[in-house]
Amino acid sequence: MALRAAVDIGGTFTDVVTYDDLTGQLQLGKSLSTPQDMIQGVFDGLAAAGTALEELAFVIHGSTVVVNSLIERKGARTALVTTAGFRDVYEIGRINRPDAFNLAFTKHEPLIPRELIHEVPERLGADGRLMTPLDEEQARKVARRLAAQGVEAVAVTFLHAYRNPAHEIRMGEILREELPGAYVCLSHGISREYREFERTSTAAANAFVGPLVSDYLRRLDDRLTAGGSAAPLAIMQSNGGVCDVATAAAQCVQMLESGPAGGVVGAIALCEALGHREAIAFDMGGTTAKTAVIRDLTFPLASDYFLGGYRTGLPIRIPCLDIVEVGTGGGSIAWLDDARGIHVGPRSAGADPGPAAYGRGGTQATITDAAVVLGHLAAGGRLAGGLELDGDAARHAVDRLAAQLDLDAASTAAGVIAIGAAAMANSVRAVTTERGLDPRDFALFAYGGNGPLHISLVARELGVRNVVVPPFPAVFAALGMLMADVRRDIVQTGVRTLGTEEHIEAGTAESLETSFQELERECAQALRDGAVRFEGLEFQRAADMRYVGQEHTVTVQVPAEPGPAALKRAFDTTHGQRYGHSAPQERAQIVSLRVSAVGTLGKPDLPKIARGQAEPPAGARTGARDIVFSPAEGPVASAVYARAALLAGNTIAGPAVVEEPTATTLLRPGDTLEVDAFGNLLLTIGQ
Repeated sequence: MALRAAVDIGGTFTDVVTYDDLTGQLQLGKSLSTPQDMIQGVFDGLAAAGTALEELAFVIHGSTVVVNSLIERKGARTALVTTAGFRDVYEIGRINRPDAFNLAFTKHEPLIPRELIHEVPERLGADGRLMTPLDEEQARKVARRLAAQGVEAVAVTFLHAYRNPAHEIRMGEILREELPGAYVCLSHGISREYREFERTSTAAANAFVGPLVSDYLRRLDDRLTAGGSAAPLAIMQSNGGVCDVATAAAQCVQMLESGPAGGVVGAIALCEALGHREAIAFDMGGTTAKTAVIRDLTFPLASDYFLGGYRTGLPIRIPCLDIVEVGTGGGSIAWLDDARGIHVGPRSAGADPGPAAYGRGGTQATITDAAVVLGHLAAGGRLAGGLELDGDAARHAVDRLAAQLDLDAASTAAGVIAIGAAAMANSVRAVTTERGLDPRDFALFAYGGNGPLHISLVARELGVRNVVVPPFPAVFAALGMLMADVRRDIVQTGVRTLGTEEHIEAGTAESLETSFQELERECAQALRDGAVRFEGLEFQRAADMRYVGQEHTVTVQVPAEPGPAALKRAFDTTHGQRYGHSAPQERAQIVSLRVSAVGTLGKPDLPKIARGQAEPPAGARTGARDIVFSPAEGPVASAVYARAALLAGNTIAGPAVVEEPTATTLLRPGDTLEVDAFGNLLLTIGQ
């Protein structure tokens, strides 16, 4: 057999999808994540999919190991080496105060304490020219001091190393000589963009998780090999592509959003099949809900990722999925603050013990428990990992919360779900309304183990009418990983003035083309040097631009029409879309160039299902149950259907439930559903 497998570790479940290149057959596996040893969850998931290791031909892996380590601050003892005079850049950060009227506001908390930050005399100019040579004697003294301090990892960030990395390279050589067992991260190897604080923060985060992640990837690769697998291991990156283990171990922060990135890649492939060019990808799992906007079938990238949120978070400057994530998932805990105000999340019951309904010792009410109490999920229903929903345990957990609120269980459960839906709707607004986009103009693609269950209520909050629930929604992010290509991104800062559309600066066209070609050659060589074999190779170009006199930039895709004048027009259009105004007569600057090299990998075909009539076949309806949509109206008798028995062309009117082994789609009164040729559930949301 020639099986390709994708493994996605989430906060609650580990998902596995395998695809047989010869037969086109998909196999699914889902098991509880194992926080104490996440690698075990990988093998549990493969076993759940019925996959023997010796049958594997290729494995793609996405994991929460990086983001968990950073959020929980469980990383290596890390030091920072920087240019003399810049020791406090990392702690000072930016002078802006996002919470201007919050008297209790606190700034970001660095991952590296000040006593582990050391300076070395050296200086390069903003153009990369030498100003002060690297003091190698002092550099070696610093390296020996770090050895005495027992550091496990070192980040090196020298001023303007993004233009000339010579001093960082030499410092790295000295560190490896004096600290042979330490993990060394040089900032130019992670980020070649300006802004000293962001670049320092990125290198520090990479070094902080480096020993843990590189050891994790090595052990996973070794266990696959020991189990009989000869398959190369590829790692899903936050930029929507995959890389080999060596690259991932050196650039660990590229794995920050590897799971959600897989889901967005899958949503883009589904958009192509359905004829959509724009969509909102909505992924609700057991711990969080993630939202991203797909425009013109392109993977949405942001230049900055804020670990812990914009207000107090640490910036990670890498090409990363442009996503908004909220702590609202099936396992999100409902709790009361000191003023008896109710909140849902971000605390989660996780996989152990999980929601009370899992029957594994959980006692606090969660969104999943509320869904069981209202009948949205069937008490006694079976879940992945051998779990059976315990209706009594869910009721007891919600009853305890209801007693604190002086409400009945149904009202409390409905309130918990409504609060969660409002938070998730706000995450959609953050990537649409706040950026000048109307969510009603998009189709909403809902997946994740809990996405189809709650999407009708979220869509109603937003006024969205069209929702798509793909096949296998609970493992859709893993399926999306099988749709990914190998990818390498390089961003290079080099400020140059472009001019206006009518008056382009002399020599700009030749200079731009030369710079883009140099970056493309570097990207292509990096892919060819990697362990993941690919077929075709294509490049994508973009530029970070601003008007002369501005501080911040917008990223502009280089248009198909050649020439700087076309780029200036594209910038004016992008600026207008983002901020509601543009200035075509003002001169523009290019701050950074972006190049992505994409090496094509084979992808599974989206299978079609048999066609039927509008009325579902008799065997598709498995029964009915009472469901509470509004506590004031009480239980409503709702039909229950088995998704596997539905045929293309079948239609269902709400209230109804469509069940499958790993997910449940809920149709509220007024909703309708049609099954398309690929087995997608196309929902029209009622008013």
